[in-house]
Amino acid sequence: MKLKQTPGDFAVEEITDARPDDFGPFAFYRLRKTGWTTPDALQIVCRKFDVAWARLSYGGLKDRHAETIQYLTIDHGPQRPMSHDRLDLTYLGQRREHYSSRNILANRFTITLRSLAAEDVDPILQRCAEVDRMGVPNYFDDQRFGSVTADGRFIGRELVRGNFEEALKLALVEPYEFDRSETKIEKQILRDHWNDWPTCKAKLPKGHARSLITYLCDHPTKFKGAIERLRPELQGMYLSAYQSELWNRILSRWIVANTAENERGTIDQDRGPMPIPLQLTPEVFEQWKQLSIPLPSPKVQLEATTLLGQLFDQVLTEEELTLKKLKVQGLDRPFFSRGEREACLWPRGLQAEPGNDELNQGRRKMTLRFDLPRGAYATMVVKRLTNAEDTTPVPE
Repeated sequence: MKLKQTPGDFAVEEITDARPDDFGPFAFYRLRKTGWTTPDALQIVCRKFDVAWARLSYGGLKDRHAETIQYLTIDHGPQRPMSHDRLDLTYLGQRREHYSSRNILANRFTITLRSLAAEDVDPILQRCAEVDRMGVPNYFDDQRFGSVTADGRFIGRELVRGNFEEALKLALVEPYEFDRSETKIEKQILRDHWNDWPTCKAKLPKGHARSLITYLCDHPTKFKGAIERLRPELQGMYLSAYQSELWNRILSRWIVANTAENERGTIDQDRGPMPIPLQLTPEVFEQWKQLSIPLPSPKVQLEATTLLGQLFDQVLTEEELTLKKLKVQGLDRPFFSRGEREACLWPRGLQAEPGNDELNQGRRKMTLRFDLPRGAYATMVVKRLTNAEDTTPVPE
């Protein structure tokens, strides 16, 4: 099976009730993009409009290998459109308040699965009924963990442990699947000359990495200071990835604790298979429908005698941490987000339409349509419907 054979095979649009006001300080825009991550697209907007990143506000991150529509505001931003390669920004008017995730009612997905065998169609339709009945575990999916190294190291974990040099080195030199050629060159320079800051500075082009190295030229061992100077969106991404890993592990253990081995299956993720419930007793099913798990942070308070309290303790003990220690010592920012996340994901309006695949002769396709709440991953639904292990994304 092929997922994302073309960008149009994976389309997502923010559904929002945000509208322009008669007046206000925030310029309101609709962003259409293909082939860009949201941070990369917004960096282009900042550069084209010559505005600081801090003046932007947006609702969420959207997939790179997709056609996406999302919204944003810029404090006192230009009242005009902007176009770039596979990116269009439309000015909609002014707002009294900035746009944020609170304005997202849902994300609407249209996803085409391609190169299916004829015998693949009926099982997917059957699993749609299973998803309607049982939902899907609301795990953070692989996209959340793009900053994790190939050997499984989390920059956020190193920050919490106070290993600031290691965290900075992972952030600046570790390869990333979608690194552009110029970024690969920068990372190789830093790998070759790490701790020789004058040489690094002389070889690096102007940009964010060079600005951090310039700081280290003047303060050679002050790695915490360099971490403070990382772009805020990167700082947040590193902690979010680690927090999401902890949350996933807690949810997976809740499922294992409440199911027998023959009552659960698995969904594949890059970091390993994750359990999913296939059958629950009526009592546990009622808990499953209502289960909401706090995001691990120092503010979380749980009774040690409850199952969730025990699961939090198990996972954090493995990390040699406690909830109170989930912070970056000596820094006010970044910090772990507060809040809760529903354990079960229920796609709204799930539809599956089979047809002949015009791009792969003799094969079948399946077009899926559904809405998800903000923060949920459509790829989790796709994996549940396709058994995950035979889902093959097609690179751009």
